[in-house]
Amino acid sequence: MKKTLTSAATVQGAFITLVSLGMLVPMYILVVNTFKSQQEILGNPFTLDLGTATFQHLADAWNNPDFSIPKGYGTTITLVLCVNVLAMGVCAPAAYVLARTSKPMSRLLLFFFIAGMFIPTQVILVPVIFVLRAVGLMGTMPGLILFMTATTTPFTLFVFFGYIRMLPRSLDEAAAIDGAGKYYTLSRIIVPLMRPIIATVFILNSLSVWNDFASPQMILGPGSGVYTVTTGVYAAVGQYSTDYTKVFPTLLLAVVPILVIFIVMQRHVMSGLAAGAVKG
Repeated sequence: MKKTLTSAATVQGAFITLVSLGMLVPMYILVVNTFKSQQEILGNPFTLDLGTATFQHLADAWNNPDFSIPKGYGTTITLVLCVNVLAMGVCAPAAYVLARTSKPMSRLLLFFFIAGMFIPTQVILVPVIFVLRAVGLMGTMPGLILFMTATTTPFTLFVFFGYIRMLPRSLDEAAAIDGAGKYYTLSRIIVPLMRPIIATVFILNSLSVWNDFASPQMILGPGSGVYTVTTGVYAAVGQYSTDYTKVFPTLLLAVVPILVIFIVMQRHVMSGLAAGAVKG
């Protein structure tokens, strides 16, 4: 029995290692080709000659007159913060009510909201564009913020519901005995206990918003003058030819910040998910 468990663990470890290496290959190609010329990229994209490596392409991408990376960072960070604040501000009270209500209607409402997780964003993007154009929000940041808040709401509500349901009802009962109302109980007792899951949701939603390309590209449009950092990759691609000395550095600059944040904050993601999985 012990040998069987050891063999299974070995196979599982080997499989995870292979999958991890496979996922690292695109990142390796991205980093290696950032410091090479167009001819070197086309000739041998898998190796890097340190003698000819240069940071000039990164500098050119940063100072690109057609696409300002700092401006893209500012727009994307603003988008990330606004979407998280709105999504959490709406979902925390809703999840609290649904988690503390045992009526069948509350479960129907929960399933209705969660159903949004199974609808691809690209499917509803075109109808949303017509709606935003009708209300005058097409090509604006508020329109994009509202749309991306709507797309992150189902996941946020689902995670918050599971975490609040884990919290004992005795907390609510003790607060009610002391004369606290529902809003006071939520803001002063429940929300402080939700810090691990709030950090988890913030990071995962930030990854989703930061990496989204289709939504800002379609809603903001090329003529609005407002763009996120990921749309710079599209701006670096020509109609008939591609200058890879612009594509790879721009893509690296777009990916590195959120990748670093995820690596630094991943322990909060794991702790939040673990906390939500344990019955309190």
